[in-house]
Parts: sequence; structure tokens; C-alpha cells
Amino acid sequence: MLAQCLLATPTGSIVNILSRCLSTAPPNTTLVIGGGPVGLCTAYHLALSSPRSNITVLERDPTYARASATLSAGGIRQQFSLKQNVQMSIYGRDFLRSAHELLRVDEEEVDVQFQEKGYLFLASTESGAEVMRRNHEVQVGEGAGVKLLNCHELKEKFPWLNTSDIVLGSYGETGEGWFDPWILLRALRRKCQSLGVTILKGYPICASRDNDTGRILSVSVVEQHGGKDITSMYKVDNVVNAAGAHCAQLMAMLAGQKKLMHPIPVEPRKRCIFFFHCATEQKDIIVPRIAPLTICPISNVYFRSEGHVEDSGEATGNFLCGVSPTKEKDHMVHEMTDIDYADHELWEEIIWPALYHRVPAFGEVKLKSSWAGLYEYNTLDQNAIIDFHPEIPNVLMACGFSGHGLQQAPAAGRAAAELLVNGEFQTLDLGMFSFDRCYGKKPPVFELGIV
Repeated sequence: MLAQCLLATPTGSIVNILSRCLSTAPPNTTLVIGGGPVGLCTAYHLALSSPRSNITVLERDPTYARASATLSAGGIRQQFSLKQNVQMSIYGRDFLRSAHELLRVDEEEVDVQFQEKGYLFLASTESGAEVMRRNHEVQVGEGAGVKLLNCHELKEKFPWLNTSDIVLGSYGETGEGWFDPWILLRALRRKCQSLGVTILKGYPICASRDNDTGRILSVSVVEQHGGKDITSMYKVDNVVNAAGAHCAQLMAMLAGQKKLMHPIPVEPRKRCIFFFHCATEQKDIIVPRIAPLTICPISNVYFRSEGHVEDSGEATGNFLCGVSPTKEKDHMVHEMTDIDYADHELWEEIIWPALYHRVPAFGEVKLKSSWAGLYEYNTLDQNAIIDFHPEIPNVLMACGFSGHGLQQAPAAGRAAAELLVNGEFQTLDLGMFSFDRCYGKKPPVFELGIV
């Protein structure tokens, strides 16, 4: 044995699905590293499907002050081109709709503030519109509530929108919108603990592996109790790598001195969000009262209403917005201090001009605040990896979601639990997201016309 150390479904049916055990299995010990949405959803589904399992979730920062989820726009949509991504987000939609029941503990109310105000994709070319039509067939075929709108229909529904250069729009009438990630995380933690899951504050520092099989035998962990660090060793049957933007670093630590031939192609990248206020009373200009999460064509700048938006009443004037950096400026984050501030040149050079062009009322705005977070970017194809690693066969990777992790966490957690308990996917066939595409055995899988 070597020891290595390195510091570092239809709406409503979901309740019935989760009430059944996926399988009966002998007791086992699973260490989930990463207590964000994916890690907690994995622990939750595993605890339901294999109640005798010994499950521990390890999270470095239970305040989630720098977590990708809590620093995100909190969106969920079913507008993808790959049916597997559509299916995963439909499960996430139903999970959020049923969260008040699924995550209830001791009759405590759970309201994740899921606001189904929609996503709106816009196409400004006929070729873009044709991709949108093909994607729409996939989406509605899987049960997504998405509608295509021509230029006139867009103008009628969203009179504040500049449609002069728009050919077609794709609008999620139901099941799409945004929610509060912090409330979801808190509810998941509490529910997991009620199911017998142990949640620890701490981080792994080294692992021991079997020389012959490569399997992880134990993981040494620094636990933080009352301001003191205590080192403990956990013997494990399985490890779940749900470390998000840090998943490649974690995998390297688990591998130790015997470096991986096939590392995870995921790296942390910086994403910025800006909060602005728009003047609600403007002469001869219509101000958005409720704006779906709208993605502008060409620039890919997005914006949406912020706050708990009611279906009636006056415009709040509050919005969130953002955009991915250009390819030349989008690079791996090496120091956490890099996300201490937002890149305001994005606002000045890309975002505000695009906003003003798309919504004339955004000519009168005031930037109120901004922040940055980490994005787990799969450099291969920007899609999830849900699979065991071939060189460390008891490490299950659930990472690389590239901005879709929060909305797909419930489905990813269910899929991970199925792999751990049964060794195969049972509810959704997510074999497309296997790791063998990361070393050329299978082709990568790309989304078309989707950010």
C-alpha cells in the first residue's frame, strides 16, 4: 500500500420516484468531497436508495461564501440541444417544484423561491433560427414547456424588447427561471443530516491507494472543530469527487505520487455578475416589469429581473446581468484572490452596450454592485462528467458541468447514487457523459446554439 500526501419525470411524480429505494445493498462507506449542490444531492439520493450506507460529506466552507452556486445567477432551464441535458434539467425542475415536500424536516417550511419567469433565447440570423428550431424539437419532445416566438410575437409579449434585428425567439413559458441557491443548500444539508448523513467542515490532505488495483483505501482529512484542526483518517469503499471547480486538483491529490495518465480536463475560471437598477419611469420608453433571463444573440450577454418578482405591480427596476469573457481573456484561475473583484471592463465594453441595444430603457441604469465566482469549465466539451475514473476505480467523478451544475445537481446526484449502488444508470441513460470521451475513446459531446 502506498501513502501519498499533497497539501491542498412528469411533474409531481418525483416524490413517488424518491420514495422507492433504488436497490438494496450491503453497508458501505462513501466519502463525498464537496458539499455544494452536486455533493449534497448525491448524498441525499444515496441515503434514500441505500439507507444502511455510511455517508460523509466533506466541505471546506459551510458558509458557502465563495461557492460557485451562491455566487451564480441561480438559473434553471430546459433549453438545451442534447436530450440528456434537457432530461436532467426537467428532473431539476420537478425537484425544485417539490422541494417543500422532499426536503421538509420536522415540518419546517422549505421555499427555494423558484420563480418560473422563463428563459428567452434570441436568434438574429436565419441559421441561428434553424438551430433554435431543431433544439426546440428535442426540448418539447422531452416535455419542456418551450415556445418559439416570431418577431411580432416577441414584440407583443415583451414590448420593451428591441426586435429590429431578431429573427426568432425561444421562450420557456414554464419550468424555467431562477431560485435561491443558498436556501436550497441549507435545505439539502438539513435533509441529508436527518437521513443520517454526516457533514463535516474540513478538507482532504492525502490518500492511500492499493498498489494492484489503484483503489483508494483511505483518505486523511483535516477536520475543523471549534477553531481547532484535527486530522482523521477515513477508510472508504467509494469517494465522490464533487469538488466543482477544484475537482482536477482533488483528483491529483487522490492519485498522489502515481500521477494520472488521464487527468480531469476541468479548470476553474472566473465569471462575473453585475447588479444594476433601471429608471422605472422614462418618457416614451417602456421599462421591463418582469424580464425572463434573456440571452442576447452574438454577444451572449444575459440579464434578468432580480428580487422576488410578483406577477402584478410596478416594475422594480432591479436586474442581474453578465457575460462570459472573450476566448482570449478566459483563462484558468490560479489564485482565489482573482475572484475578489469583478472585471468592470466587461460591463463597460461588452455588457452595457449590448443591454442598451436590446432594451432601450437600459439607457438609464445605475450599476449598484458586482461580484465574481468560480466556474468549473470542462475544456473538452463544456459538459458534465459522471463516471468512475479508470485509474482509480472507486472514485466517482460528478463534475465539469460548466455552468449547469446548480440546475442539474438533483439529476446528477440521483445518477451518481445509481452508479454507486447498482453500478449503472437506471433512471436516465447518461452514458454520454462518461469519462472515456476525455481520453479519445469516445467523441466529445457539444451543445449547439446554447450558452
